[in-house]
Amino acid sequence: MVLVRLCKVALIAAIALFFTLVAFGNITDYGSNWLFVQHVLSMDTTFANSNLHWRAIANPTLQEAGYLSIIAVETVTALLLWVGTVRLLAVVRSDEFGRRKSLAAAGLTLGILLFAVGFISVGGEWFAMWQSQIWNGEQKAFDFIAMIGVVMVILLLPEAAMA
Repeated sequence: MVLVRLCKVALIAAIALFFTLVAFGNITDYGSNWLFVQHVLSMDTTFANSNLHWRAIANPTLQEAGYLSIIAVETVTALLLWVGTVRLLAVVRSDEFGRRKSLAAAGLTLGILLFAVGFISVGGEWFAMWQSQIWNGEQKAFDFIAMIGVVMVILLLPEAAMA
């Protein structure tokens, strides 16, 4: 039982590390993904004859606000997951373990929402990111949702009482 719980904690920590590295990368190498956000929001690489270009955001201040929002969500997600990891690890041998999943579940949910809402719905559909041959992050977003979702399912499996 303890080994299974430690496996769950390790998976939460792995996703926490992922979000930590993503946020750290976006902060320390701000320009790399800044270009991605600029191009997606400005819709400058979508189909030339698209009737959706009215949705484009070309204002650099609004583009930067969007990018900073993404980094903020990544950072909050990492923090929730690290705190969730520590809380679960502290009670790994206790019947309290099942009741301590909430912060980890919240972090995983926020991570899924970032990619499902932010990248697939808003970026992919509203800003037609799927039309871009160069600036299309939909597949990576789906990959991240799958990775995080599997950990969410494993985390939320019911706990057996400790003997």
